This record gives sequence, C-alpha cells and structure tokens, in this order.
Amino acid sequence: MRYIRLGVNVDHVATVREARKTYEPDPVAAAVLAELGGADGITVHLRMDRRHIKERDLKLLKEIVKTRLNLEMAVTDEMLKIALTVKPHQVTLVPEREGEITTEGGLDVNSNVEKVTEIIDVLKREDIEVSIFVDPDPVQIKASKVAGADAIEIHTGIYAEARTHKDKEAELNRIFEAANLAKNIGLKVHAGHGLNYKNIIPLLKAPGLEEVNIGHSIIARAIFVGIERAVREMKEVINAYS
Repeated sequence: MRYIRLGVNVDHVATVREARKTYEPDPVAAAVLAELGGADGITVHLRMDRRHIKERDLKLLKEIVKTRLNLEMAVTDEMLKIALTVKPHQVTLVPEREGEITTEGGLDVNSNVEKVTEIIDVLKREDIEVSIFVDPDPVQIKASKVAGADAIEIHTGIYAEARTHKDKEAELNRIFEAANLAKNIGLKVHAGHGLNYKNIIPLLKAPGLEEVNIGHSIIARAIFVGIERAVREMKEVINAYS
C-alpha cells in the first residue's frame, strides 16, 4: 500500500456563493472542514473572469490552510504576479478558455514551452512547487519536463466521461502509460478531473501516482452529508484501494 494525497477543490463552494453575489457559503470555511475530514491539501482555481474564487479567498486560504494550498492558474503575467504575492505551496498551470464551463483539456505545453518555462523559472525561484495539467500525451509530458515542472497532473476527464467499458479501459491504459513515462523521466505524478468515489478506484493503481485533486464529486456529496464526512469517505476509498 502507498499513500496517495487528496487535494480537495473548493471552487464549487464559491460558485454557490456567487450565484447570489453574497458572502455564503464561504470556501475558506469549507477548506477548514475539508482538512478536518482528512484532506492533504486544498485546491482552488483563480480564473481570469473571477467567476468563483476571488483574490480575497486566495489570501485568506494561504493564512488558514494547515496542509498545502494548490493554486490552479492560467499561464499569464497577471496570474504570475498574484501567485508571487500569495505564495501558495504549489501552482498548477492549466489552460483557460473564455466561456468554458470547466477546464476542457490539458495545457499545450509543447506549443508554448518558452512562456511556460519562463513562468516556472520565476515560481521555482520563490520555492513554489510547479505542476502542469496535461493530457496523457507523451509529447506534452516530455515538454513539461523540458519546461522545468516538478510534476504533471494527468487530465482524467476523458476516462471519467467514457460510457463503455472498452473506452474506459483504453483511456485508463493511456493514463497508466503516461504516468509511467512521467515517473521514469523524473516527474511527480498527480491526476484529476471528473473523478468520483467509484471511478477513482482503478486509477489508484497508476504508476507513481502521488496525488489526486477532486472537487465536484466531493462537494456534491457534501450537500447531503457535510464536507467533513464527504472528504473522509473519499479518503477511505483512496486508502482502501491504493
């Protein structure tokens, strides 16, 4: 058995708050409860349109979070400036497209390696660990290594959305091959997107997997049982099958 960290994404708590443009529910309070439930880290995505998480949330989270704060952000100078001010424990570089409901795929590192390298260099000089959210594509994984990333987070969305057993198995194999490649070239292996209490189980056997980041499924469960219990239940699944 190996220990796989659980990062809990609290963006959707802020989404509910912003539906009424009010002050509740508070994603910072959600983060505290998630840690009480056993979360190994808190993840937030500060989007360019500020649709859910705000700078104030990010600053408060850095003060409150006792585990690790992982900031998902686009590869822009504006986001780099914010990251350098807040100094989260980890930054995950993600693609971002105007109007998307959620992140639709991995970052194209290979086509933007110069800019990605520049951003990573600055972050690492401040002792901020850098992960890159990528598709399970050897080209993007190798480009992430060239750019200087510490880790990759493998996009598991296609696997999570697959409707047939054959398609799920094919994508799971693709993820495993990507994880093995990343591990062999010295990158830490993380995974996330669309994972829930059931589909995470086969994924936990991915080579070198150290961390999973999950938001929607946990927050959806929390509506019925509370955040602390929802996180604890996910931790129990991870610990039982890793």
